[in-house]
Amino acid sequence: MIQYGFHPTPKPAKSKRVKLTQKQKGDISQQVDKQLKARSHGLCELCDNALATERAHLIGRKHINHKTRVTDLLHLCTTCHDWLDETPEGIRARKCMAMLANTNERGNQNEENRT
Repeated sequence: MIQYGFHPTPKPAKSKRVKLTQKQKGDISQQVDKQLKARSHGLCELCDNALATERAHLIGRKHINHKTRVTDLLHLCTTCHDWLDETPEGIRARKCMAMLANTNERGNQNEENRT
């Protein structure tokens, strides 16, 4: 005889996310922050006059596909950060710097692979 009734099944286990979220990729670790501050000596890396109070991504968080490295950042004063993010000249300059940093980084990786 077939019995019909309530036979609950357990919920499937929560899946474990393998890939990092965009927020996690864009987060700046303490180690990277220390390296950035050591590189800039606390001065703006664009004007060299003002104290650097902000960290600017050369590649936006939306477009980054790895954890943030020190080569992805600039240590800037507020004025230079605003210029870099909000003016057409600054945006072009940021794109050029990102391209140069990316090219330089690839060159360093190729040298490491050869040795």
